[in-house]
Amino acid sequence: MAFVKATKLRCFSQVIFFLLFLFLLLRTEFRGSFHTSAGDIRLPYPVNLFFRFDPLVALSNALSGHALYRGLLWSLVILVPTMFLGRFFCGWICPLGSIHHFFGSLKSERKRGTQLIESNRYKRWQTTKYYLLIVVLVAALMGTGIVGWLDPLSLLVRSLGLAILPGADYAVSAVLRTMEHSRFVPVQTAGSVLHFIFGWVLLSFKQPYFRQGIWLGLIFVLLVALNFRVTRFWCRALCPLGALLGIVSRWSILGLVKTPEHCNDCNRCLLRCQGGDDPIGGVPWRQPECHLCLNCVDECPEHGLQFKFFPPQTSMGMSLQRRKVLTGLAAGAAIVPLARSTPGFAVERHERLLRPPGALDEDPFLSRCIRCGECMKVCPNNALHPALTEAGLEGLWTPVMVPRIGYCETSCVICSQVCPTGAIWEITSKEKGWAEGDITKAKPIRLGTAFYDRGRCLPWAMATPCIVCEEWCPTSPKAIYLQPTDVVDAAGKVKQVKQPYLDPQRCVGCGACEYACPVQDRPAIYVTSVGETRSPTNQILLNRSKGSAT
Repeated sequence: MAFVKATKLRCFSQVIFFLLFLFLLLRTEFRGSFHTSAGDIRLPYPVNLFFRFDPLVALSNALSGHALYRGLLWSLVILVPTMFLGRFFCGWICPLGSIHHFFGSLKSERKRGTQLIESNRYKRWQTTKYYLLIVVLVAALMGTGIVGWLDPLSLLVRSLGLAILPGADYAVSAVLRTMEHSRFVPVQTAGSVLHFIFGWVLLSFKQPYFRQGIWLGLIFVLLVALNFRVTRFWCRALCPLGALLGIVSRWSILGLVKTPEHCNDCNRCLLRCQGGDDPIGGVPWRQPECHLCLNCVDECPEHGLQFKFFPPQTSMGMSLQRRKVLTGLAAGAAIVPLARSTPGFAVERHERLLRPPGALDEDPFLSRCIRCGECMKVCPNNALHPALTEAGLEGLWTPVMVPRIGYCETSCVICSQVCPTGAIWEITSKEKGWAEGDITKAKPIRLGTAFYDRGRCLPWAMATPCIVCEEWCPTSPKAIYLQPTDVVDAAGKVKQVKQPYLDPQRCVGCGACEYACPVQDRPAIYVTSVGETRSPTNQILLNRSKGSAT
């Protein structure tokens, strides 16, 4: 096969894998058409498929959890061929790499002078990604999953799923609503047809919005914009997965062969190089930086560049500095104890730190969670959001439930199905126990416990009838019950209202009561994490037997 055709094949591969990634991301939500198995609602697509093939996620999961979560063994499909072929994942498969490749190719090349040529040469700062890899892997060994902050797939799902797609959803819906309300019949018809099409392809079942979405979107836009300054800056300087694959590909048997006598110093190969690996003649080729985009071979007018197995020419390695490697090791080892022992940054039992059903206890949860946003994207009630300060600095962007925005559905467990690392253990609706008849006889998974602020509750503080919280309570028997009470209103008249009470033995912390509370600014009933099943210590001490709490 000619290499000109190979570059076209590479472009085709990038488009196919990016469309597959986008399709799975768009299907990561409730659309009312899920397959069921043994009564459980399940997604019809393996939406976390790309994470199963991510070697960085697999390695960090093994280091932090001292075990490999099921499905992550598929990462060998990427890792093993990299040992023989090089970083083909970066140039042919990675959806984030494809985005950077596309925007990097839009950079103006009108100035083909020395400045542009030198700007695309290998730079010492490209080794930054290797030091970042050392930091996140050592941190994973110390028991934290902060690798998710920089993992390219986690970053892309988090950015697109929690920021870009919700914004696009809102914009498209606004345009379609305007068209459908137009006075012109053709415009109305076009709007209806487009609404039907986009309703299946792009639009969500319910308009989602996420806390911190604007910041996640701005970070993504900034990384993309850097391509106009340096081609694939993220891939060259910051991507720890690229660093891992670069290390693995160091001894690849496929390499670039340069023929000096065929080189006329046109530098076209360098101008189109995506990885900054110096394909030009007269300097060593840097194999760990090559994305196998094959642009250099395609661009050479003299056909002086070829990729061959067992090349006769040697290549340059990573050229890491020992002092910086030691600094990376020290930083990775220190980040966990410093984060967990510093006031304001420590992992604390914040009263509003409500984790999804099936979440592990806080320490193992933080060690496994890669902050990918899959569980937040799939939540049908938009209840899960990226944390800011609730879980300390270490828990940044991990999922927390915000009942004021959405509550946990009774029989829904799909957040546990999409979690790629086991931070949210896969459970069934039966194990969740919220729809299993008498809640007092079951052992349900509790997310927390609701409490009343009687100073804000309408029946308690204002002698105004309100039974919304009791109506929304999903447990059977209801955790919220009403007691008729005679009260005196502002006019001095005696009237009877039903005042709500809560039975903590029945409450599962779903947040439906807080979501529905009509007191808008701050609800009269709120859910805290106390009583959560995942923690043996964060409990309400209701009874004591022989000196121990039960």
